[in-house]
Amino acid sequence: MSDTVAELEKLNEILKKFRFAMLTTRAEEGDLHAHPLTVQERESDGDLWFIVGTHASAVEHVRRDPKVGLSFSSDGLWLSLAGEAEVIDDTAMLKELWSTSVEAWFPDGPESPDIALLKVSALSGEYWGSAGGRVATAIALVTSKVTGERPRAENEKFDLPG
Repeated sequence: MSDTVAELEKLNEILKKFRFAMLTTRAEEGDLHAHPLTVQERESDGDLWFIVGTHASAVEHVRRDPKVGLSFSSDGLWLSLAGEAEVIDDTAMLKELWSTSVEAWFPDGPESPDIALLKVSALSGEYWGSAGGRVATAIALVTSKVTGERPRAENEKFDLPG
């Protein structure tokens, strides 16, 4: 198995554990802005799909500069991805991804001109994990304090095909 295939498999395994992401974009003046988003779809090649309002600042930022960061965190697992984003107008896909939770944010439905898809193609990333979740992490921290040794954690960087 090639390194790329193994990295994609690991990324997909990790991505299944996250529902929410923080999308970091660059504003016109160069400042970084973070936007909370719900992951709507995960593709096996590391691409992620989100539903966004067309008037959101994230959309404006991506149209100007498609380079973005995504951050994820959950019970002893952290993931950071760097990639490129694009705003896509695809009513059929919006209908496919539509749910009652999306409707709470966008009550006019998937055919509204005020919503679009945001596709992020991951190009590289890094993850950190501590086995066993919250309890194991707490035990590892206490053990570290007593022994003076750093807690063991999984950490890996990876590059994905563009």
